[in-house]
Amino acid sequence: METLIAISSFFLQNEYMKKIDEKFFVYPEGEKKEATIDSLLAPGEEVLWRGKPNRKAFIGNAIIRFLPFALLWLCFDIGFVVMMFFTGAPWFVYLIMAIFLLFHLIPVWAWIMQAVSASKRQKEEEYAFTPTRILIRKGFIGSNTVSVPYISLTSLNLRVGLIEKMFHVGDIYIVEGNNKYVLEDLEHADFILSRLEEIAHAVKTDIIFPNAYRPNENPGYQTGYVKEEDQTKDNIQ
Repeated sequence: METLIAISSFFLQNEYMKKIDEKFFVYPEGEKKEATIDSLLAPGEEVLWRGKPNRKAFIGNAIIRFLPFALLWLCFDIGFVVMMFFTGAPWFVYLIMAIFLLFHLIPVWAWIMQAVSASKRQKEEEYAFTPTRILIRKGFIGSNTVSVPYISLTSLNLRVGLIEKMFHVGDIYIVEGNNKYVLEDLEHADFILSRLEEIAHAVKTDIIFPNAYRPNENPGYQTGYVKEEDQTKDNIQ
Protein backbone atom coordinates (compact mmCIF):
# COMPACT_ATOMS: atom_id res chain seq x y z
CA MET A 1 0.00 0.00 0.00
CA GLU A 2 2.82 2.43 0.90
CA THR A 3 4.58 1.57 -2.38
CA LEU A 4 1.39 2.34 -4.33
CA ILE A 5 1.00 5.70 -2.60
CA ALA A 6 4.65 6.57 -3.28
CA ILE A 7 4.31 5.68 -6.97
CA SER A 8 1.10 7.70 -7.28
CA SER A 9 2.70 10.70 -5.58
CA PHE A 10 5.68 10.44 -7.90
CA PHE A 11 3.54 10.47 -11.06
CA LEU A 12 1.28 13.24 -9.75
CA GLN A 13 4.26 15.38 -8.83
CA ASN A 14 5.90 14.87 -12.21
CA GLU A 15 2.63 15.62 -14.04
CA TYR A 16 2.07 18.79 -12.02
CA MET A 17 5.67 19.97 -12.33
CA LYS A 18 5.37 19.77 -16.11
CA LYS A 19 3.05 22.79 -15.86
CA ILE A 20 5.15 24.68 -13.28
CA ASP A 21 8.74 25.78 -13.66
CA GLU A 22 10.94 28.56 -12.27
CA LYS A 23 9.07 31.13 -14.40
CA PHE A 24 5.72 30.33 -12.79
CA PHE A 25 6.25 32.73 -9.87
CA VAL A 26 7.92 35.52 -11.87
CA TYR A 27 5.75 38.63 -11.65
CA PRO A 28 5.01 40.17 -15.07
CA GLU A 29 7.10 43.28 -15.64
CA GLY A 30 5.24 46.55 -15.83
CA GLU A 31 2.21 45.26 -13.88
CA LYS A 32 1.98 47.22 -10.63
CA LYS A 33 -1.59 47.36 -9.42
CA GLU A 34 -3.53 47.03 -6.20
CA ALA A 35 -4.80 43.56 -5.33
CA THR A 36 -8.46 43.22 -6.31
CA ILE A 37 -10.83 40.30 -6.67
CA ASP A 38 -10.10 40.17 -10.41
CA SER A 39 -6.34 40.01 -9.79
CA LEU A 40 -6.83 37.04 -7.43
CA LEU A 41 -8.79 34.93 -9.89
CA ALA A 42 -7.04 31.82 -11.20
CA PRO A 43 -6.58 31.50 -14.98
CA GLY A 44 -9.93 30.55 -16.47
CA GLU A 45 -11.80 31.08 -13.18
CA GLU A 46 -15.23 32.53 -13.90
CA VAL A 47 -17.14 34.98 -11.72
CA LEU A 48 -20.74 33.78 -11.31
CA TRP A 49 -21.88 36.76 -9.23
CA ARG A 50 -20.35 39.99 -8.06
CA GLY A 51 -21.79 42.48 -5.58
CA LYS A 52 -21.20 45.30 -3.10
CA PRO A 53 -23.03 46.58 -0.03
CA ASN A 54 -25.89 48.99 -0.73
CA ARG A 55 -24.28 52.42 -0.27
CA LYS A 56 -27.11 54.13 1.63
CA ALA A 57 -27.66 51.12 3.88
CA PHE A 58 -23.95 50.68 4.60
CA ILE A 59 -23.38 54.32 5.55
CA GLY A 60 -26.68 54.50 7.45
CA ASN A 61 -25.76 51.36 9.37
CA ALA A 62 -22.38 52.83 10.34
CA ILE A 63 -24.03 55.99 11.67
CA ILE A 64 -27.18 54.61 13.31
CA ARG A 65 -25.97 51.33 14.82
CA PHE A 66 -23.91 52.78 17.70
CA LEU A 67 -25.37 56.30 17.72
CA PRO A 68 -27.49 55.88 20.92
CA PHE A 69 -24.56 54.40 22.86
CA ALA A 70 -22.15 57.12 21.64
CA LEU A 71 -24.60 59.91 22.56
CA LEU A 72 -25.20 58.50 26.05
CA TRP A 73 -21.46 58.18 26.62
CA LEU A 74 -20.87 61.72 25.38
CA CYS A 75 -23.68 63.17 27.53
CA PHE A 76 -22.25 61.46 30.62
CA ASP A 77 -18.80 62.97 30.01
CA ILE A 78 -20.22 66.43 29.25
CA GLY A 79 -22.20 66.32 32.51
CA PHE A 80 -19.06 65.33 34.39
CA VAL A 81 -17.09 68.24 32.84
CA VAL A 82 -19.86 70.76 33.73
CA MET A 83 -19.92 69.47 37.30
CA MET A 84 -16.14 69.78 37.63
CA PHE A 85 -16.20 73.29 36.15
CA PHE A 86 -18.29 74.65 39.04
CA THR A 87 -16.13 73.09 41.76
CA GLY A 88 -13.43 75.74 41.44
CA ALA A 89 -10.62 73.17 41.32
CA PRO A 90 -6.99 74.20 40.54
CA TRP A 91 -5.90 74.41 36.88
CA PHE A 92 -3.82 71.20 36.98
CA VAL A 93 -6.94 69.23 37.98
CA TYR A 94 -8.62 70.41 34.77
CA LEU A 95 -5.53 69.36 32.83
CA ILE A 96 -5.62 65.87 34.34
CA MET A 97 -9.35 65.61 33.65
CA ALA A 98 -8.84 66.73 30.04
CA ILE A 99 -6.28 63.97 29.49
CA PHE A 100 -8.55 61.47 31.22
CA LEU A 101 -11.56 62.47 29.06
CA LEU A 102 -9.46 62.25 25.92
CA PHE A 103 -9.07 58.51 26.57
CA HIS A 104 -12.46 58.05 28.19
CA LEU A 105 -14.15 59.26 25.00
CA ILE A 106 -12.52 56.51 22.90
CA PRO A 107 -15.94 54.87 22.21
CA VAL A 108 -17.15 58.20 20.78
CA TRP A 109 -13.99 58.63 18.68
CA ALA A 110 -14.45 55.05 17.41
CA TRP A 111 -18.04 55.79 16.40
CA ILE A 112 -16.99 58.98 14.61
CA MET A 113 -14.23 57.05 12.79
CA GLN A 114 -16.72 54.35 11.83
CA ALA A 115 -19.16 56.91 10.43
CA VAL A 116 -16.54 59.00 8.62
CA SER A 117 -14.83 55.99 7.01
CA ALA A 118 -18.09 54.30 5.92
CA SER A 119 -18.10 55.80 2.43
CA LYS A 120 -14.52 54.73 1.72
CA ARG A 121 -15.05 51.25 3.18
CA GLN A 122 -18.21 50.72 1.09
CA LYS A 123 -16.27 51.66 -2.03
CA GLU A 124 -13.52 49.16 -1.26
CA GLU A 125 -15.80 46.30 -0.13
CA GLU A 126 -16.66 43.71 -2.76
CA TYR A 127 -17.92 40.13 -2.94
CA ALA A 128 -17.76 37.51 -5.67
CA PHE A 129 -18.84 33.90 -6.19
CA THR A 130 -16.87 31.63 -8.52
CA PRO A 131 -17.52 27.95 -9.35
CA THR A 132 -15.17 26.88 -6.53
CA ARG A 133 -15.11 29.58 -3.83
CA ILE A 134 -16.40 32.81 -2.30
CA LEU A 135 -14.14 35.88 -2.42
CA ILE A 136 -14.62 38.68 0.14
CA ARG A 137 -12.59 41.88 -0.06
CA LYS A 138 -12.76 44.56 2.64
CA GLY A 139 -10.57 47.46 3.61
CA PHE A 140 -10.08 51.13 4.42
CA ILE A 141 -6.43 52.15 4.43
CA GLY A 142 -5.25 48.67 3.43
CA SER A 143 -7.28 45.71 2.21
CA ASN A 144 -8.05 42.17 3.31
CA THR A 145 -9.28 39.52 0.89
CA VAL A 146 -10.63 36.17 2.10
CA SER A 147 -11.13 33.08 -0.06
CA VAL A 148 -13.69 30.58 1.26
CA PRO A 149 -13.96 27.25 -0.64
CA TYR A 150 -17.51 25.89 -0.86
CA ILE A 151 -16.35 22.49 0.41
CA SER A 152 -15.33 24.03 3.76
CA LEU A 153 -18.63 25.84 4.45
CA THR A 154 -20.35 24.93 7.71
CA SER A 155 -23.52 27.01 7.33
CA LEU A 156 -25.05 29.99 5.54
CA ASN A 157 -27.39 32.30 7.45
CA LEU A 158 -29.44 35.40 6.71
CA ARG A 159 -29.93 38.30 9.12
CA VAL A 160 -32.34 41.18 8.59
CA GLY A 161 -32.32 43.55 11.56
CA LEU A 162 -34.29 46.73 12.13
CA ILE A 163 -31.80 48.95 10.29
CA GLU A 164 -31.50 46.47 7.41
CA LYS A 165 -35.28 46.31 7.15
CA MET A 166 -35.43 50.11 6.87
CA PHE A 167 -33.17 50.00 3.81
CA HIS A 168 -34.60 46.73 2.35
CA VAL A 169 -31.30 44.86 2.59
CA GLY A 170 -29.92 41.88 4.49
CA ASP A 171 -26.66 40.39 5.79
CA ILE A 172 -25.48 36.92 4.75
CA TYR A 173 -23.37 35.19 7.41
CA ILE A 174 -20.88 32.64 6.06
CA VAL A 175 -19.60 30.16 8.65
CA GLU A 176 -16.43 28.18 7.94
CA GLY A 177 -15.52 26.12 10.98
CA ASN A 178 -14.68 28.64 13.71
CA ASN A 179 -14.49 31.53 11.23
CA LYS A 180 -17.40 33.78 10.37
CA TYR A 181 -17.64 36.24 7.46
CA VAL A 182 -20.41 38.70 6.62
CA LEU A 183 -21.67 39.90 3.25
CA GLU A 184 -23.17 43.17 4.46
CA ASP A 185 -26.22 45.15 3.32
CA LEU A 186 -27.05 43.18 0.18
CA GLU A 187 -30.15 43.89 -1.86
CA HIS A 188 -32.28 40.76 -2.50
CA ALA A 189 -30.21 38.97 0.14
CA ASP A 190 -32.71 36.08 0.45
CA PHE A 191 -32.50 35.37 -3.29
CA ILE A 192 -28.69 35.55 -3.27
CA LEU A 193 -28.57 33.21 -0.25
CA SER A 194 -30.77 30.62 -1.97
CA ARG A 195 -28.55 30.67 -5.06
CA LEU A 196 -25.41 30.48 -2.94
CA GLU A 197 -26.77 27.46 -1.05
CA GLU A 198 -27.58 25.80 -4.37
CA ILE A 199 -24.06 26.37 -5.70
CA ALA A 200 -22.44 25.17 -2.46
CA HIS A 201 -24.58 22.01 -2.42
CA ALA A 202 -23.78 21.24 -6.07
CA VAL A 203 -20.03 21.75 -5.58
CA LYS A 204 -19.91 19.64 -2.41
CA THR A 205 -21.86 16.88 -4.14
CA ASP A 206 -19.50 16.92 -7.13
CA ILE A 207 -16.44 16.70 -4.87
CA ILE A 208 -17.77 14.04 -2.50
CA PHE A 209 -19.62 12.04 -5.17
CA PRO A 210 -17.89 12.56 -8.55
CA ASN A 211 -20.09 11.89 -11.59
CA ALA A 212 -18.14 8.75 -12.52
CA TYR A 213 -19.06 7.15 -9.18
CA ARG A 214 -22.76 8.06 -9.14
CA PRO A 215 -25.14 5.17 -9.82
CA ASN A 216 -28.01 5.71 -12.22
CA GLU A 217 -30.41 4.73 -9.43
CA ASN A 218 -29.80 5.22 -5.74
CA PRO A 219 -32.67 3.84 -3.65
CA GLY A 220 -30.87 4.76 -0.45
CA TYR A 221 -31.29 8.48 -0.99
CA GLN A 222 -34.77 9.97 -0.76
CA THR A 223 -35.19 13.09 -2.85
CA GLY A 224 -38.77 13.70 -1.74
CA TYR A 225 -40.44 13.62 1.65
CA VAL A 226 -44.10 13.24 2.57
CA LYS A 227 -46.05 13.39 5.80
CA GLU A 228 -45.94 10.26 7.90
CA GLU A 229 -49.67 9.61 7.49
CA ASP A 230 -49.42 9.93 3.71
CA GLN A 231 -46.49 7.52 3.68
CA THR A 232 -48.55 5.03 5.76
CA LYS A 233 -51.39 5.19 3.23
CA ASP A 234 -48.98 4.49 0.40
CA ASN A 235 -47.57 1.47 2.24
CA ILE A 236 -51.12 0.10 2.85
CA GLN A 237 -52.00 0.48 -0.83
